[in-house]
Parts: sequence; C-alpha cells; structure tokens
Amino acid sequence: MIIDAHAHVWPDRIAEIALSANRLPDLNARGDGTVGGLEADMAASGVSVSCCLGIANEARHVDSVNRFVAGLTSETRFGFGTVHVELSAEENVASLRRHAVRAVKIHPLFQGFALDDPRLWEIFEAMGEEFAVITHVGEGGSPEANRLSSPAMIRDIAARFPGLRLMACHFGGYKILDDAEEMLAGADVVLETSWPPSLATLRPERVRDLIRKHGAERIVFGSDWPMTSPAEEIRAIDALGLSDDETKKVLGGTLARVLGIDSPWA
Repeated sequence: MIIDAHAHVWPDRIAEIALSANRLPDLNARGDGTVGGLEADMAASGVSVSCCLGIANEARHVDSVNRFVAGLTSETRFGFGTVHVELSAEENVASLRRHAVRAVKIHPLFQGFALDDPRLWEIFEAMGEEFAVITHVGEGGSPEANRLSSPAMIRDIAARFPGLRLMACHFGGYKILDDAEEMLAGADVVLETSWPPSLATLRPERVRDLIRKHGAERIVFGSDWPMTSPAEEIRAIDALGLSDDETKKVLGGTLARVLGIDSPWA
C-alpha cells in the first residue's frame, strides 16, 4: 500500500495561478495541481493514499486553507492543514480542530518565517502529540529565504519537542544533503524522500546508504507532486537495491504508522 507523503493541490479555479506563483527556479511542473490531476497520477502510479498539503502564505488564509484540506480528506487523500506565526498558537490549533485536520505542512520558503521562530515553537508546544508535522527543509528560493530552514533547526526542534511527529522533507536538506546527513544522524525525526526534479538525480548508493543509516522505519516516500511524476519516483525507490521489507517501509509502512493509517505494510 503505497502512501505519498508529499502532494500539493489547490481548488481547480486557482490551481494554475497558484502553481505558477509557487514555481521554483529550474523546475517544471509535471502535473496540473488539481485534485483530478492528482487522482489520475495516483491511478497511473499505484499510489493508494496521497497526503494533500495545504499552505497559507498569509495568516488570513489559514482557516480557509484548513477548510479546503478538510474537504479533500477521503480514503485516498489525507489532508495536511496549515498554521501561521502571525496567529496565536491557540488560534492555529482551534482552526485545525474545527476542521478535524490531524496534520500540518510548514513551508518557510513561501510562508516567510523560520523554523526556529519562537512563535512557531509556541505552536509546536500547543500541538503536543495531537498533530503530525511535515516541513520543507533546505534550499529552493532566494539566499534570504533559504536561511529560514536548515537541518540544524530540525535537529533542535526534534530535541525540544520529542513527542512531535516531525517529518523533514527532502531528506532534511534540499540541495544541502551533506549538512543534513551530518546534522540529523541519529536524530529522532522522520525523513521524506522527495528531491525534485527527481530522486534519480542522486546516486542510488548514496540514497540507499542514507536510508540504512537512518533506518527505513524513519523514512517516508514523498513525490512532491505536481513537480515530479509519482510513478518515476516510485521506480527510483525500487531501483535503490533495498530489501523488500525496507522498500515496503519507505513506500508506505512508516507513514502509515506515523499517521495511524491502516496498512498491511505498517
């Protein structure tokens, strides 16, 4: 049962605009950012469940994004809501609970606040063990934006909030994999595999060694749709030379355990 930890969708009427506004340099979208487009790629790739990640770039959009994400949730879609540091911790948690959203996506590049912002840590404190969190880590924007997240910040969050179900995208450091391997070795944090334009651009032996060093029970598959093809990313995982048990954990077993999803691979 393959579960994709990392897909972005928007309402059909704004998907094209949102995708154009959020496009990262040197990356071309492989999908259209709509729910229908995601479902078509899921069917083509064999993905059973996709985590649909909502992001509010401004605080005033938090509740509407959480409402949209809640409406997406189904047997094949797991909605991740949003928070923003310009709202109080209480307001953020209240919005998540109001819409029965059980997980959150944080994206410093687009939201404009750092992972070590004290206001974000107040939100983490209020969330406790109730919500899972997945966050972008590493580069992908301007030099100023890139400084808003780092493997060291993830390490510090994991140490400060040991009960937080924390997942770090891009192996904990997009385009700064050396730093991620050094800073996050042994850290109690789940790492996600997406690496646009494709995981296949990394040496397979390096990815395999990283997974085995960190433990497949702390690795989750993510495609970062619509910026990549889930089918191609699954093939890249299959080509790593992992054992069958390790592959099942990465492709869905670990994430099913983290999110409480019933799965024969959990």
